[in-house]
Amino acid sequence: MLSEDNFTTKTLHLRVKDKHAKTLCVQAREVNFVWNFINELSEKHTRRTGKFFSAYDLNKYTTGSGKEGLSIHSQSVQAINEEYVTRRKQFRKLRLSWRKSGGSRRSLGWIPIKKSAITYRSGQLHYQGQAISLWDSYGLADYDLGSGSFSEDSRGRWYFNTTVKVEKKPNTATKSIGIDLGLKECAVASDGQRLVGRNYRKLESKLGMAQRANKKSLVKALHAKIKNRRKDELHKFSTMLTQHYGAIFVGNVSSSKLIKTKMAKSTLDAGWPSLKTMLEYKSDCASVMYEEVNESYTTQTCSSCGQKPPSSPKGRAGLGIREWVCSDCKTDHNRDVNAAKNILARGHSRLAVGIPSLSHDLR
Repeated sequence: MLSEDNFTTKTLHLRVKDKHAKTLCVQAREVNFVWNFINELSEKHTRRTGKFFSAYDLNKYTTGSGKEGLSIHSQSVQAINEEYVTRRKQFRKLRLSWRKSGGSRRSLGWIPIKKSAITYRSGQLHYQGQAISLWDSYGLADYDLGSGSFSEDSRGRWYFNTTVKVEKKPNTATKSIGIDLGLKECAVASDGQRLVGRNYRKLESKLGMAQRANKKSLVKALHAKIKNRRKDELHKFSTMLTQHYGAIFVGNVSSSKLIKTKMAKSTLDAGWPSLKTMLEYKSDCASVMYEEVNESYTTQTCSSCGQKPPSSPKGRAGLGIREWVCSDCKTDHNRDVNAAKNILARGHSRLAVGIPSLSHDLR
């Protein structure tokens, strides 16, 4: 019998058929009402007593909400209370943002659900006595569904999200690889593989024309296309890495700092946090070693001799230098591949002896 260590948690994301959108929107407005009620209640209680409500405390004040005319499941109300307390602790705020049900800046629909409130049979999801049809691309009948939610995107499409337990499938790869994250190209590997990305840049002109023409539906469709293309590329790249390598080392570049600079657009377009998240959970599922290492001076350091020669690109002035020759050992370098090799060496704690000693790992 397999132990818990042989399983990992995975989130499934499935599209709900549009005929259920109206019903889900009604329940989403009720979710917003409950959220705003406990938000105000919690703030007043904390200001008066200096203590925070727990989810258990909030449950006492929301019990019997169905008798007051709300149609959402009682366990969904409990899930709202739990989510509220979690987010309040996460953001360390006395009061969180209000959820808006109308207007141009309304909150996207969200309905949390607990495991015991949903069942899947005969190709449909059963929730609160309703049979909800969806495009089942995963075969939900093969899974034991966990807690989850219904969520709405900017185009008004609804999705069902649920957590499931899946068996880990370790790979037998022994090779190692280093990944340098960049802006001109989203990711470059130490063996020369590249993920270009820049999906926003590719559709930026069309998006600008749609915005100037005030075609809101087209703007939303283009944003969705950009998002889907980026997600598809990141999934394919991360899956390939976790299938063919036993150890993956990534530079610890911080996108949160770069989005405050003039490089914000390119940073957001690259999608580094999404790539790191995918590599982390897919590595766990495949029993692959995943680690973020310090990327400082990996661009300036020669991966062959380990020195920082005067000829290497320096600072912002050197961002345009894509190829350079080490003035010490005369080795030709591609900027990003050289950085990825140094990241790989740091992952192995062998930067001092250079990449040649790691050549066996790269074959």
